[in-house]
Amino acid sequence: MSIQSHGPTKAGSLVDQVMQAVRQQIASREMTPGMRLPSIRGQADRMGVSRSTIVDAYDRLMAEGVIQSRRGSGFYVTGHPPPFSIADTAPELERDVDPLWIARQSLDADGTAPKPGCGWLPRTWMPEEEIRRALRRVARDTDFGLSDYSTSQGLPALRQLLSRRLADRGVIAAPGQIMLTESGTQAIDLLCRFLLQPGDTVLVDDPCYFNFHAMLRAHQVQVVGVPYTPTGPDLPRFEQALKQHAPRLYMTNSALQNPTGATLSPAVAHRVLKLAEAHGLIIIEDDIFADFEHEPAPRLAAFDGLDRVIHIGSFSKSLSAAIRTGFIAARPDWTSELVDLRIATSFGGGALSAELVLAVLQDGAWRRHTSGLRTRLATAMETVSRRLGSLGMKPWIEPGAGMFLWCRLPDGLDAADVARAALRQSIVLAPGNAFSLGQDASGFMRFNVAQTLDPGIIPAIERAMQQARNTGSGISQASP
Repeated sequence: MSIQSHGPTKAGSLVDQVMQAVRQQIASREMTPGMRLPSIRGQADRMGVSRSTIVDAYDRLMAEGVIQSRRGSGFYVTGHPPPFSIADTAPELERDVDPLWIARQSLDADGTAPKPGCGWLPRTWMPEEEIRRALRRVARDTDFGLSDYSTSQGLPALRQLLSRRLADRGVIAAPGQIMLTESGTQAIDLLCRFLLQPGDTVLVDDPCYFNFHAMLRAHQVQVVGVPYTPTGPDLPRFEQALKQHAPRLYMTNSALQNPTGATLSPAVAHRVLKLAEAHGLIIIEDDIFADFEHEPAPRLAAFDGLDRVIHIGSFSKSLSAAIRTGFIAARPDWTSELVDLRIATSFGGGALSAELVLAVLQDGAWRRHTSGLRTRLATAMETVSRRLGSLGMKPWIEPGAGMFLWCRLPDGLDAADVARAALRQSIVLAPGNAFSLGQDASGFMRFNVAQTLDPGIIPAIERAMQQARNTGSGISQASP
């Protein structure tokens, strides 16, 4: 972990960098109370700096009470470290480009504020009348208890319905292999708790959904990115990562990948599974955008038979983000252990949410809603692509469905500069590096086409681009 100098660097700044590196190791629990630090010579060699720099850094860390010296023994981490901070383990991004901050901006923005960078559909696109009808239906059902916990695995009738829905996509999962969760995010959190230990390595697509990064950092694992192509992960790089890093887990979207909108091809899917089998790799397949597909794309879980692939999903994108219901489909022995883990961490599930989801899915209007949603999104995709094209933005691919366009910006613009300028107009954008572990997507932006239809958004983005040209330093147009 050498410190690389870019141009003239004062000794004091090197000392600060050494101190920050030690603090980050402690914050991320790589170093715990009582653990011995490398010797002055060892740390100097490891970080590529002089011994005097390490002496100064250690002296200042001792003054802060972060470490202590034991005569004749060395330097040790003191007790009572600061609380774990996900932000401390993230790449050094400016706060308005940080993935968690983008999520905060999207969640906390005024309801009327334009949010082309958010990850959900406008309220007016959601089946609110069907939800209200389901609420009335559940409220009238005196056999349903409004004050009870759910069963340990979740509402049986909903799990049976999910089993049939999964079979339509080629994923064979009996109701007993399905466990309901509070959300897709909780499903990932439970699986990380179940499968991972601090220090394990996890592969992700680069770019990928930015909350994958945040979730994995929270579980204190090493994250390795594999470049994503229009047909799936770059196979040579994927195989190289397996050999070099021996990862425990790979996390991906097979269909309508976030943020690119790409879909896994059958040939790539088969090769990924062959490599996973050869290297003992487990795969989490997040299928949250399934309702947006016109035709089901290949699923890793379908080819694998839920052997080493775990399939998850939720209804927050197509039904309601307020009704928190997701699911995990896995092999039976893992499902049983996951039920125990869910009880240990959250006890009973959301019975009312599950009943509402079931009532909506059983309503004849649900199919009409999803069919209309797909048509509406296809129209929005064409309209927004054309409007962004007038600004010189080019989609990386033309997605077959879904709500995301992954666009390359013109003129060497840095998407972070554009996002900062747009934020001053109260418009939330999603710059590419928020999705890229390798920070190789500075020239890209993710657009939610449903949230970008307001005619005033394009002129506002054009103004932000001009401000970025005037104030930004420019970038090279790298591939994602």
